[in-house]
Amino acid sequence: MSGDLLSRCPPGGGTVGRRAAPGPAAEAAGPAGRAADPPVPILMYHAVPRSPAAATRALSVTPEAFAGQMAMVTAYGCTPLTTAQLAARWRAGRPLPARPVLITFDDGYEGVHRHALPVLAGLALTATVFVTTGWLRGPGAAGGAPDRMLGWGQVRELAAAGVEIGGHSHTHPQLDQVSPARLGVELARCRELVGAELGTPPASFAYPYGYSDRRVRQAVRAAGYAQALAVGNGPARRVQGPYALRRVTVRRSTGPEQFGRLLECRALTRAYAPDRALTRGYAMVRRARRAARGKALLSRD
Repeated sequence: MSGDLLSRCPPGGGTVGRRAAPGPAAEAAGPAGRAADPPVPILMYHAVPRSPAAATRALSVTPEAFAGQMAMVTAYGCTPLTTAQLAARWRAGRPLPARPVLITFDDGYEGVHRHALPVLAGLALTATVFVTTGWLRGPGAAGGAPDRMLGWGQVRELAAAGVEIGGHSHTHPQLDQVSPARLGVELARCRELVGAELGTPPASFAYPYGYSDRRVRQAVRAAGYAQALAVGNGPARRVQGPYALRRVTVRRSTGPEQFGRLLECRALTRAYAPDRALTRGYAMVRRARRAARGKALLSRD
């Protein structure tokens, strides 16, 4: 499978192993722009199952597809970083390695340990897994998970293999829609459980559904997280700030050609145009809901 992917979509559109050409965003920025703020693809995965549940199917990838995509990461000469490593380099003003990429997983599905970890370990690739602690099997379980999730023993094995474990809330709500009290509980409970099980609280966070606003970002920072990822379906850049770094969605329909464009940060606007239209529309709906709740609270006072 991986060989087929590479032959169909080699780096830069040429022979396998050739360094990919810079994408339009990098070209538009010019030499100074590339040096100051190069685009970084942050890949957002979810489930990696053989038989996904209906609720997770669209955002799942098969184990074979994942193995092929990771082979492409290696063939393109990419250097995987964890979320914390990328943020630390940007904070310190240190240069990034050649062709940096982040491999991230949301929620904490069991297939990440069963199917993704052997591939990552075999290729010496690092990653970040953002866990919804109330969905995991074991201490702190709150129910409501859409598919089979990791157990804490598997989370510890991922961490021991060099995978960064980040937070993804406790029960996966839309954080920009919950009360300040519940927001605080979602962030603190997640951080507390990861710290208790792994010995170190998580430094990185990913917003459930990608939704955040200024209030949520400030709460994430106050809770002790040093950086956080959104979605945005565009490349991450230092200028976005450590609490609003963008990611690109990898889903079941992501073919080898599109995956190659993700690695090169090329033609992403066109590829994710429908996603962005939906995001803008739903953002208006969420703002209206927040405003209505605020008026209701004022009328009760």
